[in-house]
Amino acid sequence: MTAAKQYKLGAGDLELVLALVRAGSLNGVAERLGVDASTAFRALQRLERGLGQPLFERSRSGCTPLELARTLAEQAEVLESALEAARSALQQRPEAVAGTVRITTTDTLLHGLLAPALRELHQRHPLLGYELQAGNELASLTRRDADIALRATRTPPPHLVGRQLGPIRVALYRGVSAPAWRWPDVEEGRAPWVAPDDALPEHPTVLWRRRRFPKVVPVYRVNSILTVMELVALGLGVGLLPLFLARGRTDLQAMSAEVADCRTELWLLAHPESRHLRRVSAVYAHLAEALALE
Repeated sequence: MTAAKQYKLGAGDLELVLALVRAGSLNGVAERLGVDASTAFRALQRLERGLGQPLFERSRSGCTPLELARTLAEQAEVLESALEAARSALQQRPEAVAGTVRITTTDTLLHGLLAPALRELHQRHPLLGYELQAGNELASLTRRDADIALRATRTPPPHLVGRQLGPIRVALYRGVSAPAWRWPDVEEGRAPWVAPDDALPEHPTVLWRRRRFPKVVPVYRVNSILTVMELVALGLGVGLLPLFLARGRTDLQAMSAEVADCRTELWLLAHPESRHLRRVSAVYAHLAEALALE
């Protein structure tokens, strides 16, 4: 406690702790801060000696933050938000919006909805840059590794602010070059399936198919809905796809009406501490207006 009282904590210390909490490893910190891993390690050692206690539990798998590290990281986020707001206020032109906005989503939503919407936004705000992360987890937004999330979910996390953009509807598709499979072929097991079973075991399409056709084993098991679409388009099997993703594809043909049990909701989410930042609010407002499911 005496060491902690004597040590003068600085902004650089908070930046180091926040980077390590977000990255989970010294190599990740080095990449974020633009230093080598040994320099980051020495800085962490100096900080822990100055505070008189460890901040992280280190192992081969990485660095796990202890309670004090989490507390310091929370304060570092407040400082980070204040600095970003101050930088935004210093822009030369009031109408200019600049900076980098980090967006996390899935590959399906990225290619099917987000990328086309960002094309128009870039024309409106050419000084904005984007870091796009495609994955199935939402943790990156919670840790402030991202500013905005675009997700398909029925229950968005309560600690995030967001807007529901509409329903994501799903139907069964086949490729136009495939055999002329019809619904009876599916029910009787004559049509091969393409599905993301192992990669997305809790996905609504996987759960529905297992309930509706419990004896079916997909011939092609893939790691994303986007890959399901491409294999179905090649005629390799049938698959459940979002209507917005298949829209405009001349190589796909719907075999069913909407499968209501597979419906989810599209949510645009943000961390409440970064939602007010000018660069984030500009992107958020545009996406809320531009993203169209139907």
